[in-house]
Amino acid sequence: MKASIRLQDTAIRYFLEVAQLGSISEASVRLNVATSAISRQISSLEDTLGAHLFERQPRGMKLSAAGEMLAAYARKNALESARVVAEIGALNGLEKGHVNIACSEGFAMDFIPRTISNFRQQHNGIHFHLKVCAPGDVAKLVSHGESDIGITLSLSPTKDITVEYRQPSPIMAVFHPTHPLAHKKSVSLAQLQPYPIALPEENTTVRQLFDICCSRLNLLFEPILESNHMATLSRFTSFGGGIHLSGEISMRHQIATQELIAVPIRDRGMDVRNTEIQTLSGRTLPAVVKVFLDYLIDKMKHEEMMGF
Repeated sequence: MKASIRLQDTAIRYFLEVAQLGSISEASVRLNVATSAISRQISSLEDTLGAHLFERQPRGMKLSAAGEMLAAYARKNALESARVVAEIGALNGLEKGHVNIACSEGFAMDFIPRTISNFRQQHNGIHFHLKVCAPGDVAKLVSHGESDIGITLSLSPTKDITVEYRQPSPIMAVFHPTHPLAHKKSVSLAQLQPYPIALPEENTTVRQLFDICCSRLNLLFEPILESNHMATLSRFTSFGGGIHLSGEISMRHQIATQELIAVPIRDRGMDVRNTEIQTLSGRTLPAVVKVFLDYLIDKMKHEEMMGF
């Protein structure tokens, strides 16, 4: 019982700040609390629980196995408290509320802003915050409770994440309509080699799978443009500068208007990733978040069935 009471007090707030930042000194600055006070609270927690919560390292603090368990519990507890407060304030229906979303850049180019806009035609009191980040960071934001919903491209399962919906997301070759390969039913990577190509940086699933397949096929590409900004690659192609690679969902509007043409790549390995809609395992979502989550999944399923 004593340990349970401890999890509700100041100590747990300090502990979570250090867990997030990996540093007592950085937590001190953010909390405006002396480092000695934070150290005392964490030591008190460790004494109460009978376990070390951090591994003290030269470059900061890393959660121990016990610390990971406590952080996961505390984050879920804080989210549950926030959910109850939000739902008490929304007893009269979905007239107000807030949804935090994390997604990789491709979804932010078209699908997510369009879906939010459509949703707010029915629920105009709902507000959104969208965090755009690298695919691997989306699950981290969800698991830490900083985002309610994550939409990303995944190659493998992630700890503490529930996949609410998954659909295949093969990598496509994207062309200007006048490109010689634009109206092929499919293309191989070897067919792309003679043409100028623009590629994303290495922290994307597009680039990772492209590099793996090129290595397997002994193909060497020298991209004329590399960028961490997918919209830049898309605009480069629309101006006739060359080819780029993308998932279809991020190019949906430009494909529908025939500004760009997306063609499947038939080489093995370019189709192994999935689009995932993610939430934190074990969390009860606020009503507003759950309604938007259901709408988001229905929208993605409908567009997949329509062949967009």
